[in-house]
Amino acid sequence: MTDLNQQVKEDMDALTAQWLQHNDLKAGDLVVVGCSTSEVMGEQIGTAGSEEIAASIFEFLQDLKKQTGVHFAFQCCEHLNRALVVEREAMKINQLEEVTVIPVPSAGGSMASYAYKKMNNPVVVESVKATAGIDIGETMIGMHLKHVAVPFRFQQRFIGNARVNGAKTRPKLIGGERATYERKEVYS
Repeated sequence: MTDLNQQVKEDMDALTAQWLQHNDLKAGDLVVVGCSTSEVMGEQIGTAGSEEIAASIFEFLQDLKKQTGVHFAFQCCEHLNRALVVEREAMKINQLEEVTVIPVPSAGGSMASYAYKKMNNPVVVESVKATAGIDIGETMIGMHLKHVAVPFRFQQRFIGNARVNGAKTRPKLIGGERATYERKEVYS
């Protein structure tokens, strides 16, 4: 496991550097995180979760949070209907509705369970509309992104053995061919 932990740390270091360099994370943004620690270990999702692997990933995400001021929403597994662990502050800012459950590795997943133990004043919410997301191990985070999600492909394609993808969102374009989308055209 030591070699895998070292690989995860190297992979997360590369991924967070790429995210900071190329993505438009802003203070206050809500970022959904889906993570299968089983997939990171090279096993099928939901079969071999590891809070040790979750701890390594969480550490890098907390560093990213400090650098950007974003709020993370950690997606639970399907046994909790993909509910999310957030800090109470993020719940209030985003006007989310709290639900009653405490994620554990066997019902919620190792990543969400670990996040719940380590976050300041954690709560669980049923759904969010996040500005961006990271999906480690193909956990299907799309239901928690704003309507127009744009893939963000990292050069770092794997965390351990799990495929990784990112997403950012943009406002919907409405109005058709007569509409104007650039602010500089409207306000010049």
